[in-house]
Amino acid sequence: MSLESEAFAAGAEIPSEYTCEGRDVSPPLRWSGVPAAAKSLALVETDPDAPDPAAPKTIYTHWIVVDLPPSDGSLPAGVTPDRLPAGAREGTNDFKRVGYGGPCPPVGRHRYFHTLYALDTTLQSLQAPTRAQLEQAMAGHVLAKAKLMGTYQKQKDR
Repeated sequence: MSLESEAFAAGAEIPSEYTCEGRDVSPPLRWSGVPAAAKSLALVETDPDAPDPAAPKTIYTHWIVVDLPPSDGSLPAGVTPDRLPAGAREGTNDFKRVGYGGPCPPVGRHRYFHTLYALDTTLQSLQAPTRAQLEQAMAGHVLAKAKLMGTYQKQKDR
C-alpha cells in the first residue's frame, strides 16, 4: 500500500499553505494498493517531535479520519466534513477540536507522519475519536499501513 501527496514529496518540506502560517488546510493525499480484504481505512497525522525535536516529549496528533472507503482513492486539499467520502468522519486532534490542525511547531524543524491504515473492519461506533480511542479500536484489525512523512519549520525559526 502506498500514500503520497502532490503537494510535497516524501521527506520534503510541507508547503506553508497546509500549516498555521498559511491557510491551515489539509494537504491533498492519494493512496493505492489497498488490500482486497480491507473494509475501511483510517488516516492519522502525527508529530513525534513535539514540543522540541531536540527533546521530544509527546506524539502530537494533527488529524484523524476514520471509515474512509477501502478502495484506492484520494482526499483533496482543504477537505472539509462535507467533502469527505460517504461514511468517513474526522476525529479529535490534540488541538482539542475535530478536524485538521496543520503543522505549527513551537521550535525547530518537526517531522509530520501521515499514516494510512487498512482495516478488516469498520469503526462505525467511533464518533470524533481521539488517537488513543482509534488505536484501541484498530488493535488486531490492521491489514496494512502506509506512511508519508513531511517536515516543517516556522519561517521565524529559519
